[in-house]
Amino acid sequence: MKGKNALLFVLGLSLAVPASAQWTNYDTSRAISGVLGIARQSIESAERKKEMEIQARQKVEFEQSFKDAMAEAKASEAEEQWGNALEKFEEAAKLNCKYGYSDQHTLTQKISSLYVKAGRQEDGPSILNNANTILSDYSAYSYVKENPVFINKKNAAGITICRVACSDKETRIEMEVEAFSANMYCSVQGTTYIKGNKGGKLGLESLENVKLEPARTYIPWPYQKLRFALIFPPLPEEAKEFELIFPKTPWQFKDIKCK
Repeated sequence: MKGKNALLFVLGLSLAVPASAQWTNYDTSRAISGVLGIARQSIESAERKKEMEIQARQKVEFEQSFKDAMAEAKASEAEEQWGNALEKFEEAAKLNCKYGYSDQHTLTQKISSLYVKAGRQEDGPSILNNANTILSDYSAYSYVKENPVFINKKNAAGITICRVACSDKETRIEMEVEAFSANMYCSVQGTTYIKGNKGGKLGLESLENVKLEPARTYIPWPYQKLRFALIFPPLPEEAKEFELIFPKTPWQFKDIKCK
């Protein structure tokens, strides 16, 4: 009797579903997708947990290597062995970028300060070769503005316009981008252009201290800054502001004053 009642209950349940709403293939697919989604999230969560555990073990494992590299770097620096000091600070920085033992900003500043002393001033980019982008004389330009006001259309972080210089021969835009990870790279598309409020698009003519895509300019350490210049044709004489557009990227700026 109990078995019969159980059978009737099952049959009743199966008949009750279509009575209130028809169960479709879409409903089945959605239910399966939901179950698979939960399973996938569970797997991803387990994988993240495993990665974090591995990362924690490795951090402990390599901590002494980091401390040894820092100690050797400081000892070499005290003895004015600049090349060895720089090598050891960079060795420590590699571990620090991965495991976070110390303040990377301070470590990057130390590395940058040793480039000249170690005879590696062209390494970088760093504040050293970035200086090559700054002209010694801007008198040939009719309009020069440092840190001009502009609107970053897509809120691209870590990049800014440092200077705009306009003449009847060219429009020069100096920019700076700060790395947020080790070996971050920067490149500029050949399709980059400016557009004045009184005229059409003006294509990129040349650049300084950065490579044209697909080539890459690498920034070795977080918090180092790459400064580069983009050269375009002159803006129309009546233009008062312009846009700078790196197509298909968040690097899009408007309302840049040129008068």
